[in-house]
Amino acid sequence: MEYTTHDVPKLFGSAVFNDAVMRSRLPKDIYHSLKKTIEEGTDLDINSANSVASVMRDWAIEKGATHFTHWFQPLNGVTAEKHESFLSAQSNGTVIMEFNGNELIKGEPDASSFPSGGLRATFEARGYTAWDPTSYAFIKGNCLCIPTVFCSYCGSVLDKKTPLLRSMEQLNEQALRILKLFGHSDVTHVASTVGPEQEYFLIDKEMFEKRKDLKFCGRTLFGAKPPKGQEMEDHYFGAIRPRVEAFMQDLNNELWKLGIFAKTEHNEVAPSQHELAPIFTTTNTATDHNQITMEILKRTAEKHNMACLLHEKPFAGINGSGKHNNWSMSTNTGKNLLDGGKTPSSNKQFLLILTAIIKAVDEHQDLLRISVASAGNDHRLGANEAPPAILSIFLGEELTGILESLANDLIYNGNGHVSMKTGVHAIPGFRKDTTDRNRTSPFAFTGNKFEFRMVGSNMSIADA
Repeated sequence: MEYTTHDVPKLFGSAVFNDAVMRSRLPKDIYHSLKKTIEEGTDLDINSANSVASVMRDWAIEKGATHFTHWFQPLNGVTAEKHESFLSAQSNGTVIMEFNGNELIKGEPDASSFPSGGLRATFEARGYTAWDPTSYAFIKGNCLCIPTVFCSYCGSVLDKKTPLLRSMEQLNEQALRILKLFGHSDVTHVASTVGPEQEYFLIDKEMFEKRKDLKFCGRTLFGAKPPKGQEMEDHYFGAIRPRVEAFMQDLNNELWKLGIFAKTEHNEVAPSQHELAPIFTTTNTATDHNQITMEILKRTAEKHNMACLLHEKPFAGINGSGKHNNWSMSTNTGKNLLDGGKTPSSNKQFLLILTAIIKAVDEHQDLLRISVASAGNDHRLGANEAPPAILSIFLGEELTGILESLANDLIYNGNGHVSMKTGVHAIPGFRKDTTDRNRTSPFAFTGNKFEFRMVGSNMSIADA
């Protein structure tokens, strides 16, 4: 189905059980109880859960759903789901559509065949999925997908979402401690935010089917060098071909329907390589959205008789694909904690948070490196514009100068803001940024956020 520009606001989030849907459909007291659970982590009683489940079921059935699933992210890097119908048998041989609070809150998939990293014996099978109310349920096909965490019978973590949620809680606790030192008593919550730039290759399906190495390994293992690669850099930001443009339009419609903030699309450096960049959102939501995006990329490519390659280095001699994580922290009052303002040299709160991040990266660079290690990504790092495999931080001229002044007990005298002049009078002047960008730094400050560029295109951003 095609949508015009005027339809996009109506289309956006139409398959998501989001806050607007909950506010309009849930009883007022149940809505406020659920919001308190989401924002403060309070327990949701079974009566409230039953009410939420009933409303969620009715909404899903209106959208054409016949099944529900606890949608989770095991340690294999992809998502998992077990579909259960809403059917409930009656004594007279008929059925009704049911879904209760217990089914919403807890599920029990067989956990024996999922990776556990040696945490449990292979014969131990019981596992639990538990509803994550901080991430919205959504419709995929004919199924209501409920984001959940996944653990073993003994409580061992078997997924990527649980450690992510734990880290977000720790960051919130420590960030609030710092903000209170600076008198921000109005701030009650701090969340990390991410905008992951997803790179990918599109290959004609007929050509893809002829390459067994691409099919089975995700990358070519041999082959002649093409007569033309990326030497002329003419594919980067070049005009998008009609076939690819049609693919991108279908992709956008599917993503927007699921409330995913798909914003930027363009040709990347390598031939047949492209990028999709969403607007940043909270890290938990961004992680869910990116997993969905990778799935829809492949499914939409199939519809257009193409194959979408998410391997980090599918072809030799040209750029590989990464997933640049644009990371920051935001308060519930709308303040970006990595925005230094007009005078970062005198912004003590910003400088404290900045130096804390630098110290964390310096002391835990091994964890950051491990988080992006894979056979495919290690093949990408260090070549063809990809960041090196060794961690370092780029701050830019202004912040480097400020920190050096502090370290040497000197007064910082910056250059101030400089206007950009093109030499053409008809072109309006504009203010230059205080520093150039470093495109290949593994961990670069880019104005009001850090960009972690080592993440591979096929990876879950929960690890990073």
